[in-house]
Amino acid sequence: MRHARAGKKLGRDSAHRKALYSNLAGALIEHGRIKTTVTKAKAVKPIAEQMITLGRRGDLHARRQATAFLRSRDVVHKLFAEVAPRFKERPGGYSRIIKIGPRPGDAAEMVYLELVEDEVTPRPRRRADAAATAVAVPEVPVEATEEAPETDAEVPDAESLEGPVSLEGPVPLEEPVEGESDEPAPDASA
Repeated sequence: MRHARAGKKLGRDSAHRKALYSNLAGALIEHGRIKTTVTKAKAVKPIAEQMITLGRRGDLHARRQATAFLRSRDVVHKLFAEVAPRFKERPGGYSRIIKIGPRPGDAAEMVYLELVEDEVTPRPRRRADAAATAVAVPEVPVEATEEAPETDAEVPDAESLEGPVSLEGPVPLEEPVEGESDEPAPDASA
């Protein structure tokens, strides 16, 4: 029973684990996306986000702290020059984990750990909000030379409208053509 439970051990001693975290965080900063297991991604994500926060600070002390952990001047330079300025206005959440399924050899759950590229707009949570945004139909102005349609049969077709078309309201029924009726035709064999 582990009472303290401070972080994942990943089957490694402390030096090996620290080197693993350094290498994974450096690869994420250098390449923008890495493929790894779920456990390793969950362990290195807060460390990588802490490195980006150091890059956002941008002072000499932050640069020295990042260099001490990442141990690569090229990666630290890319962190401070390219990666951190992208996230200057973002208050956190610089990376995300995307599950990609099991690994063929040992069925370990694999993920992509990647840096967030652009601002994601949240989806509406309720159906009423979704319906309100999806049914926004632009008004079609009727020109002064044209007469307004008097019946539902004279509604403009879908290609002439711009944007999404609403199917609310009664749908016009086709008028029967002369000579046709709704009753089935009599059998010729009788």
